[in-house]
Amino acid sequence: MPQYMLLMIQPVEGPPKENWAEQSKQWNQFHQDLVDSGVLVANYGLAGADAATTVRVREGETQITDGPFAETKELLAGVVLVDVPDLDAALAYAAKVPSVSYGAVEVRPLWGG
Repeated sequence: MPQYMLLMIQPVEGPPKENWAEQSKQWNQFHQDLVDSGVLVANYGLAGADAATTVRVREGETQITDGPFAETKELLAGVVLVDVPDLDAALAYAAKVPSVSYGAVEVRPLWGG
């Protein structure tokens, strides 16, 4: 089966602060639904952009910079890798990501490997 990466995008300021307990419950249920359906390959949140380090090589010289590459209003917050029959199935799971109501989920097929 094809694998798809669900890239969870959220506002820089993070998720809404209200209803933390409810959000945690939704995330736990989403994770369990992926496990129960047998499609979960990996599910990881990412540390904030302040923990990022960017590496570039320009004209043979390695440049290391603290923080993300570009200023933006949204950041990559986490990734979920699913093994599903097709893009439609991946999109259906993306629509169930709890943060989709205040952020976005970008869905990309994996290739190579």
